[in-house]
Amino acid sequence: MSTPDTLSPARPQPAKEKPAPGRRRREKSGSWRRALRRDWQLYTLAILPLLFFLIFRYAPMIGNVIAFRKFEPGGSIFGEEWVGLRYVKLFLNDPTFWNVFTNTLVLGALTLIFCFPLPIVLALLLNEVRRRTLKRFLQSVTYLPHFLSMVIVAGLVMQITALDGPINAFLDFVGSEKVSFMQDPDWFRTIYVGSEVWQTVGWGTILYLAALTTIDDQLYEAARIDGAGRMRQIWHVTLPGIRPTAVTLLILNIGTFMAVGFEKVFLLYNPLTYPTADVISTYLYRMGLEASNFSYAAAIGLFEALVGLVLILSANVISRRTVGTSLW
Repeated sequence: MSTPDTLSPARPQPAKEKPAPGRRRREKSGSWRRALRRDWQLYTLAILPLLFFLIFRYAPMIGNVIAFRKFEPGGSIFGEEWVGLRYVKLFLNDPTFWNVFTNTLVLGALTLIFCFPLPIVLALLLNEVRRRTLKRFLQSVTYLPHFLSMVIVAGLVMQITALDGPINAFLDFVGSEKVSFMQDPDWFRTIYVGSEVWQTVGWGTILYLAALTTIDDQLYEAARIDGAGRMRQIWHVTLPGIRPTAVTLLILNIGTFMAVGFEKVFLLYNPLTYPTADVISTYLYRMGLEASNFSYAAAIGLFEALVGLVLILSANVISRRTVGTSLW
């Protein structure tokens, strides 16, 4: 009598063969082609942005070669002769450069210290407003300065801080001496950072408000059941919920640490405030366009870009190792 099949020992299954590397590449290539044929309309939307970055961001990087070559207006766009690190040594030994480099670091640090956390605070405050009409009104009021032209912002700042402006009128009313804010280098950093906070903080809350909407309400409910008050809910639920967004924006802000806003500084500063107001971008403008020393300006600009690259790479590594969130 034969043994039933159900009692026969299970036969070992043959091991699945792993596809060869060439086969995997062909499969990936085929899947990419299928996706391109299926969604070609969506991919065409990326053509113009890619062309923009290629033409206006990557192609001009070829001009960095004049940082190592002697460039003369009217000559070759890649310089006349190779001079090596001559211009790098020039700005490293230039006291004026180190003064503007220090000003850039100080303004960048002050902007980061005030303009990074304040949008988070404002977003948390707006999130606590329950009346929808009032919340929309407050959002509109705080967003509005972002859409003003930099020229208008600079004009407002000059009018407010002028000798016959409202601030000095108030000082005169309380019996204090008038202050020449725009001619005093000690006041420039305060004025710059204050105007930057007024113009950017409201707009910076948009991403944080969007991140707040993704937090599960059940987490708040569980915190309330555990006896957590509103402040403890914010500390233990809200802030961890928006931490990935905050860390990403912090890395991006650190990457632009050296790129202190040229337009606002250029519109607000004057020779009297150079000791604290002159930054790398304005110094490059004077050296490159006014003095026609293009190679020297290109060397300084390349140095600034390398410092920014090191900052963003370092911030990304530190963030990935400490909080587990990074850009890549």
